[in-house]
Amino acid sequence: MQKTLNCPCGGGSPFAECCGPIHDGTKPAATAEALMRSRYAAFVVGNDDYLLQSWAPESRPSRLTLDPGQRWTGLEILATADGRELSAVGEVEFIAHYEIDGVPGSMRERSRFRREAGRWVYVDG
Repeated sequence: MQKTLNCPCGGGSPFAECCGPIHDGTKPAATAEALMRSRYAAFVVGNDDYLLQSWAPESRPSRLTLDPGQRWTGLEILATADGRELSAVGEVEFIAHYEIDGVPGSMRERSRFRREAGRWVYVDG
């Protein structure tokens, strides 16, 4: 029997039921936090196309190069402000843990999101 791995976003469901459908565009992120979690999962699995697609046009870089030596190891959601299913804007404060060449580190950010054409996008952090 093959073990199904939980989504790296920490949501507790398998990737194929959690962030996978958000990444492939079959299910939009329902909240700003869901988009944030899906973006974290995209860093974990190396999905730079999804990261660019889910970025607001005015702050999106022209390209994104992920560091192959960086391994994301955990996500902590600290706080959310607004960003619910019918909200227009939202914020999510989080800590993302990682390792680079076996050395642990973390980044803390308060990200801003907005709903654009019915879908959440990352604005900045």
